[in-house]
Amino acid sequence: MKFHLLTRKVHYWGALAIALPVAIIICTGLLLQVKKQVRWVQPPELKGGEAQPTVSFEQILESCRAVPEAGIRTWEDIDRVDVRPSKGMLKVVARNRWEIQIDSATGEVLQAAYRRSDLIESIHDGSWFHDSAKLWLFFPAGAGLLLLWLTGIYLFLLPIRVRHRKAAALARTAQTKPSIP
Repeated sequence: MKFHLLTRKVHYWGALAIALPVAIIICTGLLLQVKKQVRWVQPPELKGGEAQPTVSFEQILESCRAVPEAGIRTWEDIDRVDVRPSKGMLKVVARNRWEIQIDSATGEVLQAAYRRSDLIESIHDGSWFHDSAKLWLFFPAGAGLLLLWLTGIYLFLLPIRVRHRKAAALARTAQTKPSIP
C-alpha cells in the first residue's frame, strides 16, 4: 500500500477512534483556559488587607466553619490551603469543592463560592472517569491526536508537493524540446 493511502486510512479511522475522548479534552481544555475570566468555573480572587499573613490555623478553621455550604468541621474536611501573600488572602478549598477566601491578616471571610475548575480538570485528564482511564484511554487519545495532526499536515502538503513536481517536470520538458523555427 502506498504511504499516502495508508496515511489517509490512519487519519480517517483514527479520527473516529479517538473522537469522544478528544472532544472531552478539547471542551474541558477550553473551559480551563478561561477559568480566571469565568466565575462559574472558578471564583475570582479577591484582595485582602496586608500581604503578611498573621492569622493562625485555628482562626482559619473557625472562619471556614462559619460558611455552612462548605461543610467544614475539622481539618479532614479541607483539601488544601493556598496562601496568596501578594493578594493578602488565602484560599481554603473544601473536599466538597467549596472555596473560601479569607483575609490573611484579619481572618475575615472575603468570599465563599463553589469551585468547578478542579472537577473540570479531573474530567480533562480522565481521572474523573476511572483511575486507569487517564493512562489507558486519555493518554492514547492524546497520542492519537498527535498522529492525526501529523497525518493531516502530510495530507495538506501532499498536493503542494505534487503540483511542485509537475511544474518542475513541465519546466524540464520545455527546456529539452527543440524549438521550431
